[in-house]
Amino acid sequence: MLTIAEDAVVDPSVKLLHRDGDRDIAIGARTKIYRGAEILGPVEIGEDVFINRDAYIRPGTRLGDRVNLGPFVRLITDTHEIGGHDKRAGDVRHEPISVGDGTWIGAAVTVVGGVRIGAGCVIAAGAVVTSDVPDDTMVGGVPAAVIRRLR
Repeated sequence: MLTIAEDAVVDPSVKLLHRDGDRDIAIGARTKIYRGAEILGPVEIGEDVFINRDAYIRPGTRLGDRVNLGPFVRLITDTHEIGGHDKRAGDVRHEPISVGDGTWIGAAVTVVGGVRIGAGCVIAAGAVVTSDVPDDTMVGGVPAAVIRRLR
């Protein structure tokens, strides 16, 4: 099922890939999603969220309220089991991503599956987030590391 709040604004070029029952997408009030985004459910997007152009959001992602995503952000829950010698990319699995209320994720950030980003965080542009980020923390780099705690 696709649920979009009446006052949400979703550019017509955004691909919302959903299927009733197992690929639901919910988009909260006052949320804005700019052009070129691709979202494959199940995905939950809170209220007052801003998603800049060309975001790539995969199944099992949850964005809290007042989250801001810069352009070209990738939230990638897909991964593979390690297969045998003949094909190392084995069976596909999805590990959820959760982004807490009020977090700002900068341009071209990649977050991999299984990561929880707390509330009130800042993720510096270009970072690759491979582990959990505590509330009110700024991280950056590849892989992302703590830059400082925020007040």
